[in-house]
Amino acid sequence: MAVVAAVAMAGCDPQAESDGTATSPSPAASSAAPTGGAATTATSTAANDAATVKACADIQKDIKDNAAKVTNAEKIGPPAGHFAVSAQWAAGSVAILEHSTGANQAVAAASEKIQNEMMGLSDAYSKSADAKPSNKALEAAIKELDTACSAA
Repeated sequence: MAVVAAVAMAGCDPQAESDGTATSPSPAASSAAPTGGAATTATSTAANDAATVKACADIQKDIKDNAAKVTNAEKIGPPAGHFAVSAQWAAGSVAILEHSTGANQAVAAASEKIQNEMMGLSDAYSKSADAKPSNKALEAAIKELDTACSAA
């Protein structure tokens, strides 16, 4: 829907159809571009860093919250409890994915690994009421996230 709105708005620029000829930027506009570009880049980098710091905080909170919820779901026990555990791992992975939006590349990559591991655990629990899959790959992915976040 947002894409459709953006496309529609692109056609609403009154200057786009003014005389049908292309004009080159004035010398004043050309000379101002490098300064404005550098300021925009600095602002953009600061915004990206803030987004990464926020993503790290949110993802780390998601991981802790999900661990507590998985523990509660495990208390249900077999045979039905494995569905609750599977669903919680899936829900946790979605939260990780949601909160990684806007983070830098290292944090986004680490959070994607966490999300994939959580979905793998979800799949394992949904297949068997007696599933006891290893969390070692998830723990390694979380350590990678911690490293990426400490560098941000």
